[in-house]
Amino acid sequence: MTHDTAKRFLDIAPEVQATLAAGGAVVALESTIITHGMPHPQNVATARDVEAVVRDNGAVPATIAIIDGRIKIGLSDAELEWLGTAGDVMKLSRADLPYAVSSGRHGATTVAATMICARLAGIRVFATGGIGGVHQGVEDTMDISADLDELARTPVAVVCAGAKAILDLPRTLEYLETRGVPVIGYRTDRFPAFWSRTSPLPVPLRVDSPDAMADLIRTKEALGLEGGVLVANPVPDADEIPASEMKSFIDAAIAEAKDRGVTGKAVTPFLLSHLFKVTGGRSLATNIALVKNNAALAAQLASALTR
Repeated sequence: MTHDTAKRFLDIAPEVQATLAAGGAVVALESTIITHGMPHPQNVATARDVEAVVRDNGAVPATIAIIDGRIKIGLSDAELEWLGTAGDVMKLSRADLPYAVSSGRHGATTVAATMICARLAGIRVFATGGIGGVHQGVEDTMDISADLDELARTPVAVVCAGAKAILDLPRTLEYLETRGVPVIGYRTDRFPAFWSRTSPLPVPLRVDSPDAMADLIRTKEALGLEGGVLVANPVPDADEIPASEMKSFIDAAIAEAKDRGVTGKAVTPFLLSHLFKVTGGRSLATNIALVKNNAALAAQLASALTR
């Protein structure tokens, strides 16, 4: 149900609104992948392809962004095209979402902000590429993504290809466990590492069908437990870059970011851009493949939750 006090800030696309009112399946999609995650024109093409994948798997897509201070739940073709090349677009998380809305700014939603907006609109499932997490060197920087605390407090299921492999994955999983977030491996016993299907880390829980996942989510809600669930869905075999190969690329990218003094929200976009260059574009191709794969599973889960 939409929070009554938030209604005046939301512009819900008619198709999304009608589907939600009828109890149908809707999948939320983030917008930082468009503004900060991929170059143009791949960003717009990928966003449209991902929306098509959601439709092909039985759900309605709702790409979320802030335009002129309005929280858009579902973008038109024109809005999506504009966002792909727009300047002065903030990268929004929980801390700066209200500022962007109150000051009439443009903003792209991270995992945390997308979860918040999806919840306000009554959307239960969200597909993304990979979540943020505990950054390497956290003992010096205290850099921990707001995505993790959002998963602990906001009841939205997030389908991803694990956490981005540029992060400290063991500490990310430990933080999620501490905050009580169920981490579910979809048909896998190993936590996926974004571009790679597996990591050395075991996944805490495993399910093998969207219906079983939906049952887990319903049970969690019935028990009155707060927060969402994280569904870790490995990138398809044909599209992965093995972890052993990615490690040297990632180590070099992190060292470059440190040398240049890149910090805060600028770290992830910098690392992704650097990896695109050093992998000859392979990292972007894998990123696109895994987002589509996650969108398909998210649509199947959203449909299972309506049954």
